[in-house]
Amino acid sequence: MNTRSNTHAPRWRAIIAAVAIATGGAFTIAAGDSYFEISKNLEIFTDLYKELNIYYVDDTQPGKLMKTGIDAMLTSLDPYTQYIPESDMEDYRFQTTGQYGGIGALIKRKDDRILVSEPYENYPAMKAGMRAGDEIVEVDGRKVSGLNTDEVSKLLKGQSGTTVKILTKRDDAAMTHALTREEIKIPDVPYKGIIDAANQVGYIKLNAFTQTASSDVRSAMKELKRAADQGPHLQQQAEGDCGQILHPQRPLHPEARLRAPRQHGQGHRS
Repeated sequence: MNTRSNTHAPRWRAIIAAVAIATGGAFTIAAGDSYFEISKNLEIFTDLYKELNIYYVDDTQPGKLMKTGIDAMLTSLDPYTQYIPESDMEDYRFQTTGQYGGIGALIKRKDDRILVSEPYENYPAMKAGMRAGDEIVEVDGRKVSGLNTDEVSKLLKGQSGTTVKILTKRDDAAMTHALTREEIKIPDVPYKGIIDAANQVGYIKLNAFTQTASSDVRSAMKELKRAADQGPHLQQQAEGDCGQILHPQRPLHPEARLRAPRQHGQGHRS
């Protein structure tokens, strides 16, 4: 019995190995066909792109034309997949995490000037001596006259650890600042506290719905509940255009009030 099993074993191993090789070969051929199709279509797209830019009757904007092509391709897949250019990456990171790379300041436009409206404490702008009211004249040698706050904000933002040179003006005195961008973290809950101890009314201010917002709100509520004899009536203020409210594990008191005002010209974070 054992001799017969040992005789058939090599045959079965050979059959299994043959099937594995055939399956692996099929996957390799399929992958090769896919790569060939991708390569061929990229070549066609590149040729078409060049022909349009050279021979089209009107002048084209290559960057805008490429962006249109990318958006159309992604739209054909689903309404959720989007292309985020590198220049918008810090804004995207801020929306999802509350963090971004920059100098740590709010900027605003007044007349034709770009002003620092608020440098954040312990971040590069404040460390370099920039103050509220300082006019930003140049960023890395580029004059900001004629640019809007969004465009200037993109110049000031960047990957943490990179440097940026800013020329500012204060009372007609020009100053040059060499800053190293840092990771800026805006707290989701900048304030929490008991605002009416007699009626046990607490207040939680929620800045944004980021990945950590729910845990921050939950922690704030626990702190307020520990500070009161009973669960406080909470008034949550959520800044921005909020699609839904983050509810903690325990329901709010029935008399709890909720306000969600829109932001009004508070400036661009940089």
